Amino acid sequence: MELRSVEELMDLLYAGRYEHALRTAALLRRARPADKELQVAGLVHGIGPLLCPGDPAGQATRAAQAVRPLLGERVYDLVSDRGPAADDDLQRLRHATEEGRIAAFDAGVLEDWRTVLELVAARHSRLGAVD
Repeated sequence: MELRSVEELMDLLYAGRYEHALRTAALLRRARPADKELQVAGLVHGIGPLLCPGDPAGQATRAAQAVRPLLGERVYDLVSDRGPAADDDLQRLRHATEEGRIAAFDAGVLEDWRTVLELVAARHSRLGAVD
């Protein structure tokens, strides 16, 4: 499955257990407020179980492949947990993922992230048009 629009991605996020994703993205926003791609990776990294139920080993890869056409290579690398993404960014994402599981705070609502997703998708779209 390849996600082609922010609307498709939002529907998928709403279908899942997105509270953890919200906390992860909010923690990354606090740590790196200007790094929208890292924040978005934190938001979408957990869609794997929806795309690939029953195959925990393949969930990160499937999630990364689904968002790659929409959100670009860096988000793909971060979500897949490998590739040329900077090691400190991967570590930051892993840490926020773990902290998001145990932290109990109001991370807002999923709809608040639509604009950030649209910005990252639009940026990727413009870059893709140049290539």
